[in-house]
Parts: sequence; structure tokens; C-alpha cells
Amino acid sequence: MDVTTRAGTQALRRLGFTFSADGSHAACLASAADGGWYAESWHLPARGPARPTGLPLPGHRSEDLRSQLVALPDGSVLVRRADGDRHDLVTLSAATDQYGRVVTAERPLTTLRMPGLRLLPLPAGAASGPRAPVALAVGSDTRPGTTVWLVRADGSPPHQIAEIPGLHGGGIWLDHAGALLALDRVGDGLVRTVVLDLRTGAVTPLLEIGEHSNDRLLLFDPDSRFAMVRSDAPGTDRIGWGVPGGGAPLRFPEVLHVAGMFLRPVALRPAADGPRVAVQIDHGAGCSLALWRPALGRLDPLPVPPGRLGAVGHWSADGLRLPYSAPDHPAALATLDVDALLTQGPVATTSGPVPLPLQLAPLGSGLPGPWRDTVLPWQPGTTRSRPGTTPRGWRLDGSAEPGDGGRWHPAQSLELSGPAGPLEAVVYGGDAWLSSPQLVLALHGGPADAWRLEFDPALQRMAGEGLAVLAPNQRGSTGYGVAHALAIRGAWGGPDLDDVLHLLEGIAGQRAALGLEPPALFGVSYGAFLALLAAAHAPAEQVARCAVVAPFLSGARLLAEASDPVRALTTRLGGGEPIADARGPRDVLQLVHRIGAPLLVVHGDRDEVVPVSQSRSLRHELLRIGRTEGADFRYIEAAGAGHEVLAEEGGAVLHELLAGFLRTGRPA
Repeated sequence: MDVTTRAGTQALRRLGFTFSADGSHAACLASAADGGWYAESWHLPARGPARPTGLPLPGHRSEDLRSQLVALPDGSVLVRRADGDRHDLVTLSAATDQYGRVVTAERPLTTLRMPGLRLLPLPAGAASGPRAPVALAVGSDTRPGTTVWLVRADGSPPHQIAEIPGLHGGGIWLDHAGALLALDRVGDGLVRTVVLDLRTGAVTPLLEIGEHSNDRLLLFDPDSRFAMVRSDAPGTDRIGWGVPGGGAPLRFPEVLHVAGMFLRPVALRPAADGPRVAVQIDHGAGCSLALWRPALGRLDPLPVPPGRLGAVGHWSADGLRLPYSAPDHPAALATLDVDALLTQGPVATTSGPVPLPLQLAPLGSGLPGPWRDTVLPWQPGTTRSRPGTTPRGWRLDGSAEPGDGGRWHPAQSLELSGPAGPLEAVVYGGDAWLSSPQLVLALHGGPADAWRLEFDPALQRMAGEGLAVLAPNQRGSTGYGVAHALAIRGAWGGPDLDDVLHLLEGIAGQRAALGLEPPALFGVSYGAFLALLAAAHAPAEQVARCAVVAPFLSGARLLAEASDPVRALTTRLGGGEPIADARGPRDVLQLVHRIGAPLLVVHGDRDEVVPVSQSRSLRHELLRIGRTEGADFRYIEAAGAGHEVLAEEGGAVLHELLAGFLRTGRPA
């Protein structure tokens, strides 16, 4: 497929945005409806919309989701592809072939072998020219040690400039010339920021705020030496600011510490009245944006539409650019005129949400609208943007429209009562979602993950089939504080299963009173494990059908078969620890005889996270106990697919199959 063909097929998902040092270009991984991933280069003009150009690989190959991209100022993209400890570096650019067609030119540069390797773009003031370096490669090994190379785009071998003991992450330039680099050194249980002088290879400390504190540099302006830092020296993890090494101590203002929310500075812009910092505020399923000006000592909220921002940005005279996605807006690049947004002030709308007992969830109007996530709790009386409006000073470029000329289905964020407190959920289906003819209870993977107010092709496909979708962030989900996230550590299928069963009982009861069928269950990875447990423990009249993708059968069974990295993560999260309660073992194989609802199982046969043997064992057990394949259950093994089977090539077919099964009990 050539560039022109792929460019005409708009991307539905975009990941891993990176900006060139001069802000003229961006790059990301993108996928269209067919699920194949490719690199995308964005031209960011001073005036006018940002324009993406697809760079699909020759031979219909797809980029791996683990590939790292670096946007270069000439519009080409530097790509690192990993295969174990082998890392291939290539450049991709748009070119014209002998027939005048626009194609992707792929140029191999070099191969480096290291357990870990990542790329850092050089600053805009670094040397230029055809033989000038374009990036740093920072590799780590198991000694532990870190090696740094300069990478050139002309295909010459990378030049090793430093080899330093210890593991180092991060990477923020302290000058314009690319001589001083701040790195986060990990050792002795602490993270401290140090400075690597690329001219000599010497390393010196930069941040050591407390005797036993974790201190990291987040943003830095080389001209004023203004810095944003994160440290637990104040007693809790906080954001601070100041001039490292200056006469005044770093400050950690209360306004930059909001309980239950995660604040992250994403872009810095010097100004005549002092530095300006764009701060992304993650709270639950949504996030907000605010402007921090140290001279004023306050956070000023920016009225951006609700959704999810990309935790990375670039701020220049042309505006603040950020990745953005919403349930009805596939990921794209937003350009913000911060001054124009500041002048608008709050926009009048409806009041904010309150937790609702499920039994009181309205079936008509009155539910909190999808724009509720722009409400900031430190702003008493602040109101939300009205649905359907676009703030002046906000522009979104490159967000795909549906191929049929219609509109994407919106979603809203609701709070429903759970057995131990409110549970937030992303809900498709409008205000009457609970009385929809078919309803799906969707469970996310992880378990350290959550549903967000962002575009999701699988859920969008379900909504397109007329299904209402309730996607809750049960206990164990991230974004709701430490207690919520750690509630299932050492208790997989414990508090989170309680939450899911509580929702099933309430939803099924309400729908039965309306003469409607019970909800269907859908889950991916950990969510698939949880969905199977729920289908086994819930009464038969509470589950219409169950579709799972890449399930594992128990924490112990996953530990026995998974790769070393997955076993390490499972152990760290306590996945192999048994639960001793009246429900008994959380082992799907021991419970599968209790699942009476029609079942669909999908698994990629090259899944590197959850081995396909888990689903094969489930299929074997279903057959052993007398279930009929094709009638009682359907098993689909996707050839050549990995763990992200729904996001890989052919994913659109699986989206349609899942939506059809969840609507009718029969695969489409």
C-alpha cells in the first residue's frame, strides 16, 4: 500500500506521539480500520491545520506496537524496532517512485544489542548538516550499566560517547547545543536526577533534595534555568519548581498538589512575565488542563473539551500542541491558543454529577452529561462547557470521521454506587442506556489500568450495533487514588469481582423489571479473567452471554506458563496469592461448569503476554464437560496475532464479530 492510499484511510488509533525539537513536525504510530500499525509524520505549520502523512511499510508489513518513533525536523521519522535485545534503527520518509507514486522510503541505519534501548531527540540548537547526529540512543544492560551513542541519519555507525554505571531513565536537555543531559539514575531504591556531560562522559548530581528522597526533573528552560520537578522530599509525592543549584530552595506549592488527582507538567513556555507551564490533570476517566504561572501562584483552568490528553506537548509561538482523544473523536493533534482560552472564563451548563445508587439511575434525561470532566474540584461554583460547543482557541486536526458519513457515538462518564463506594464508568447509549434492548458490561485489562474518556474502536463498534455499554472502573483500576488501585493486590478476583457482581445484580434486576434481557459480559486480558469469574458466580438470570479476548485462567496458571516479564509483574501485583473466602479458588477451570451463558473466546496464537495455551485449556475443559462447540461456545484463534489482537491487522473483523455475538449470542 502506498502513502497516498494509506493517507486516504484515516487513522482511528494513534499512540506514542513525539515532537521534533524545533516543533515543525510530530510523529506517532497510527492504525486504520484494518488494525495494521504504521508510522505517521505530521507537518505542523505556523498557520493552518496540522497535516498527517502515513508512512506504511512496503510489503504490507505492520509496525510493532513496541516500536519507538522520533520526529525529525525534515519530516522523516527515526524508528527503533525491538526484537528481544536486538534493536534495529531505521528512518522512514515519503518519496516518489519511478511511476510518480508517493511511497515510503525505508533506510536501515544500524543495529544495537542491549536488553533495553530508547531514543532521545537532540535539541533544536544542536549541530545541523547531512552528517550531524539526530538523536541519542540510551541503552541499559543487566550489570547494571548505561551506554550512550550518537545516532546519525546518514547510515554511519553510531558513535559511543559514554558508558556509565547504573540504570538511567528520563532525558531532558539542559542546554541548546546538546552537551548537557539530565538523566534519572535508579539505584539503592531511589531515583535521583544527574547530569551527563556528553563532551567528557562525566556524570554529576543535579537533584538531591532530601537524604532519602526520590527526585526527578520534569521540565527545564535552559535560558532561565527554571525547572519543574517531582519529589517526595515534602513527605508525599509532589510537583515543585525553582532553579536547581540556585540560591533559593525549590518550592512545592499546595495548589500543585490535589488529592485524588495526578498532575503532570507537559509543556513549558518562557514569557516576559515569567515562565508558563501547561499542566495536565488526570482524574478518573477524564482529564483537564490548567495553566501554572509561578509569578501568580495559581492554576488557571483552560476550558478544553473533555476527553484524554496525551501527557506530552510542544509549546511554541504557533501555539500549544497536544495529542487528544474523546469517545467520539479518534486520537489527533489539538492546537491551543492559551491566551484565547484564558479570556473565556467558565461556560454555563448543567451541574456536576453525584454518585447514584444503581436502583435510582434514571432511564431518561437527567444523567450527568459527557462534559462533566472539565469540572475542577478546587473551583467552587465553576461550571462546565456545554456539549456541542468548541472553545475559541481550540482546534483539533486529523481526527477521523466515520466512513459512512455519519457520526461517532458519544459516551459519558457516570458514577454509580458500588459495594464499597462510588464507581465511575464510561457509558455509551445516552441517558436511556439502562433501558437499551441490549447492554454490555465491559471490563478492562491490566489489572493496573482503567477505561478512559477516549476513542475505543471495539466499544465504538458495539455502540454502532445498537448496544449500550457500561464500562466500569472497579476496584483495582488506576486513576482513583492508591487505596482504590491497591485494593486487589494479592486478591485478584476479590474486591473487583465484588464490584462487578454488585453491578450485575443491580443492572439485571432493573432490566428484568422492564422486561429486558440481562446484560452481556465482555472483557480483555485481566478483564476477560474477571468476566469469566463473574459469569461463573452470578446467577444464570443475570448474564445473557459472555465474550472474552485473551483470557487467563488464574494468577497461578499464568505464573506457570507466562514469560519472565509477565511472571515478574504478576508476582509484584500479588496475582498468584490465593483468596480464602466463601467463593473458593479464583480458578476458571474449576468454575467453568457453572458458566451457562453462551461463550465466545478469542485469542491470538502468538500472544506474548497471556499464552494461548490458557484459552486452549479452557476450550479442552468445555469439551470435556460436554459443552458443544458452535452451540454452547465458540472458540477463535487468530493466526499470527499477539496480545493486542483487537488492535492488530484484522482487528476490525474481530470488532464486528464481537459486537454481533454480544447483540445476538451468535458471531457475525
